[in-house]
Amino acid sequence: MKLLLISNSTMPGEAYLDYPKHEIKKFLGDKPLTALFIPYAAVTFSFGLYEQKVAERFAELGYQVKSIHHFADPVKAVKEAEVIVVGGGNTWQLVRMLHDNQLMEAIREKVIGGTPYVGWSAGSNVACPTLRTTNDMPIIDPKGFDTTGLVPFQINPHYLDANPEGHGGETREQRIEEFLEINPDIYVVGLREGTMLRVENQKMELIGNRTARIFRKGNTPVELSAADDFSFLL
Repeated sequence: MKLLLISNSTMPGEAYLDYPKHEIKKFLGDKPLTALFIPYAAVTFSFGLYEQKVAERFAELGYQVKSIHHFADPVKAVKEAEVIVVGGGNTWQLVRMLHDNQLMEAIREKVIGGTPYVGWSAGSNVACPTLRTTNDMPIIDPKGFDTTGLVPFQINPHYLDANPEGHGGETREQRIEEFLEINPDIYVVGLREGTMLRVENQKMELIGNRTARIFRKGNTPVELSAADDFSFLL
């Protein structure tokens, strides 16, 4: 499999998808490609607008983008895709539409077969076994929490170390500890903004200048950097 799982699309003050674009280019290579874009996580703006934003950035890299909402048969579109790209937004909405369109297993089979997969935020969440480590509000019934299971661990994108000043709610780490209490046999990767995980040839590496925080029930959380081997998570 070839996966590029990105924590977030955009860093403050930057253009959309600017910081990860060079890694996307390294990941996909120099060959002209048409990426099948899945915009289902968009809620407050249209799929067409989302497609346009992604297409503008991918055009800089030499790739074309076509959104799945243009296809009468979305399963066939996945089966014929050169690259699958899943954008961020609301994970619950994304999962609902993937289930409604019978795409979860289609994506899994296609990517296991060798088709590259790029996702950010919610798009990274759905590469995991379930959506249950998303940060998003459950605005819709997803018709099942299971996702593609392309990786055997969970990702918490946009991972934060502390709550905002003056906020009395749980920290992100406490929320993950709650998940682990119920799901003790699975790792969770706190993937900080500005970083991503690349999976290829049964190896996984962290890309970015910040560490990732690794959680497992009964273990003290550890910080791993781009110099460390993440393949044990696979």
